[in-house]
Order: sequence, then C-alpha cells, then structure tokens
Amino acid sequence: LCFLIYLRTFIYPFFTRGRPFPLQLLFFGTLFCFYNGFLQGYYLIYCAEYPNDWCTDIRFTSGLLLFLLGMGINIHSDLLLRQLRKPGEVTYKIPQGGLFTYVSGANYFGEIVEWFGFAIATWSLPAFAFAFFTLCCIGPRAYHHHRYYLKTFTDYPKSRKALIPFVF
Repeated sequence: LCFLIYLRTFIYPFFTRGRPFPLQLLFFGTLFCFYNGFLQGYYLIYCAEYPNDWCTDIRFTSGLLLFLLGMGINIHSDLLLRQLRKPGEVTYKIPQGGLFTYVSGANYFGEIVEWFGFAIATWSLPAFAFAFFTLCCIGPRAYHHHRYYLKTFTDYPKSRKALIPFVF
C-alpha cells in the first residue's frame, strides 16, 4: 500500500508528458493518500483481527490475486498512456493496446479492480469504503473520457466501452 501511494504521489507525475502537473493537485493528492494510508494502516494494525490461517483463506488469496491483477493492468495502462505523447506534445491521442482495446478507461478499471482486491484480501470496512470511493470517483471520469473520445475522434472504436470490458 505504501509503495503504491509513493508511486502515485511522487514518481508518476514526473513521467507524465504534456501539460504541467498542477502543484495544488499534487498537494491535495499527497494529503489524501497520507490520510487514507493512515486510516487503512490504523485499522489493520489496531482494529482488525485475523485468524492464524488467514493467508490461506479464500478471501485473502482471491483478494490478493485480484489486487495484483488490477495493479498489473493499472501499471501497464499508465505505461501505454505515457507513450502516447512525445515530450512537449499536449494533444490528445487514442490509446491503443492492452485493455484499451476494450475500454477507454483501462487505467481506471485497473485501479478499481486493485482496490476491490485489497478490500477483499483485508476484509475490512475501511478498505471496502475506499474501494467504493474509488469507483464513485474515477468511474465517472472514465465515462466522461469515453464520451470525449467519441465526440473528438471520428475514428474512435465504437465497440470500446467506457470502463468495464463488454459491459459499460
């Protein structure tokens, strides 16, 4: 969890191309990540009680697999997005490859899967609340990106969905 917070907050903004990354957004993103990380960590350290065999429980193993799958999708999608523009370019381009073949918001889909996997693995109310918040926050962003792409690019794939492959 700490690695992902560190990656998203301090490393990712330096690899993006195009428009400058707003300092205010970086500040509030950092603040949110620290607060959320504190709440998740506090709950897992001081409140959660797991049996000794939790690591073999189906909830933990399936949640961990889902988390790793979502993280892989998220990292791969971010890599594809970063490669769309050359240094200094600010124009939008159609993402291709990976899950972008099926959805406009592959990176968002990966992040949602990631955090629901974490919630299942920890089986905790704060983690489920954060996963739901993630869905409610970036789900609409994926939808609006999808609408923007359809309106802006006449050659945008019509079969591509907004967020969930083959569904939505």
